[in-house]
Amino acid sequence: MQKENNMKIAVPSKGSEVDNHFGHCDHFQVFTISDTKEIISNERVDSPVGCGCKSNIAQTLSGSGVSVMLAGNMGDGAVRVLQNNGISVVRGCAGDIETVVRKWLEGSVLDSGLGCSSHDHNCEG
Repeated sequence: MQKENNMKIAVPSKGSEVDNHFGHCDHFQVFTISDTKEIISNERVDSPVGCGCKSNIAQTLSGSGVSVMLAGNMGDGAVRVLQNNGISVVRGCAGDIETVVRKWLEGSVLDSGLGCSSHDHNCEG
């Protein structure tokens, strides 16, 4: 029997919606995706206190197998920290978390390329 190649996708969340600000999100919803692009399961990972790019969340998510982050807005420092931990970042996501994941799996969600520059701090990670 061949082992499935599951992927994990994380979404910064507030309730059941994508949180527009990565570093201040309430939690991350982590979806396990089958090799046939079906959602197998999802779990909640509580967000650490503090700036997303200065916390250990990138290492925590990467260590649990996350390889993709579907996010709203995010500063360049946070993008670099996630990418340095093997997590691809897709910015500009909004709306219901599960709908965003399904649309990304269909190929209809692309990175906006826009970073968040309105921080009152400098996350250079």
